Amino acid sequence: MLSKKILVTGAAGFIGYHLCENLIAEGHEVVGLDNINDYYDVNLKYSRIAQLGIEKESIYENNITTSHLHKSFRFIKCNLENKNAIGDLFESEQFDMVCNLAAQAGVRYSIENPSAYIESNIVGFLNILEACRNYDVRKLVYASSSSVYGNNTKIPFSVDDNVDHPISLYAATKKSNELMAHTYSHLFGIETIGLRFFTVYGPWGRPDMAMFLFTDAILNEKPIKVFNNGNLSRDFTYIDDIVKGVSQVLNRSIKADLARIYNIGNSRPVQLLDFISATEKSTGKTAEKIYLPMQAGDVEKTWADVSALQKDYGYESETDVENGIANFVSWYKCYYDIT
Repeated sequence: MLSKKILVTGAAGFIGYHLCENLIAEGHEVVGLDNINDYYDVNLKYSRIAQLGIEKESIYENNITTSHLHKSFRFIKCNLENKNAIGDLFESEQFDMVCNLAAQAGVRYSIENPSAYIESNIVGFLNILEACRNYDVRKLVYASSSSVYGNNTKIPFSVDDNVDHPISLYAATKKSNELMAHTYSHLFGIETIGLRFFTVYGPWGRPDMAMFLFTDAILNEKPIKVFNNGNLSRDFTYIDDIVKGVSQVLNRSIKADLARIYNIGNSRPVQLLDFISATEKSTGKTAEKIYLPMQAGDVEKTWADVSALQKDYGYESETDVENGIANFVSWYKCYYDIT
């Protein structure tokens, strides 16, 4: 495998941190970018990048810091919305490829604070596309989301399905990213590959996601909220399987259309109550459950058809939910020093 210089945006985030760690191990030169916003606990974000050898005290706005653990990893705190700073970074670094994972995340928060999604997910993504165009980056892999499928009743979800009816602004911005990327592929010959992630979980995960929320509540003997009275299912996908798939897409070249979209998931949906039961088993405690109606912007089920990613890149998801949950609970107890 040839070493490449790769920009990973969202590097202090859950998936971004794990991807950087993987790409460093593969021998690539990696620049991680993140604005470290306060959508959730910034200490968790700083702790992630500390694992990569970047200490909080060494981080300054728009300034690149070199890891004290990996000479091939550097980090910059920067907003994607800052067009000039992004252009300067691309001009000075001359990246071979970009993996854009940075975005304002969260379906529910998009209802409360829509402008944050337009700024980060639309304006920020446009700045990445423009930088790729202007500084001759020929390959862009970017995060889309299973949320683009909305209330699709046909399962499993296929990339050939119509996704013109998003039910949250977050989903609408991700669909917009796919359209923008397709346009830049057509106009400027940039290879763009969108990955629709399906409910990613695992160690170092996001505090606003079900895995973290359930484990935190159960171990601290607080009730958990079970929406739609438990009548939900999700294609829970373990972080290692996600990172392996993203790495395969970055590292391999295939003869295909320049603009492509793939589902990346476990392709084995799990009922929410079964997921909670497995979490109870791993924590050794029983959850107190508060049953609530469906949340605005949420969907009843997700299920990824990953056949296209399997065909083109040999992708396989290997981690079952029981082992994945056990790994997360073990990490959580260690991180928060719970015996």
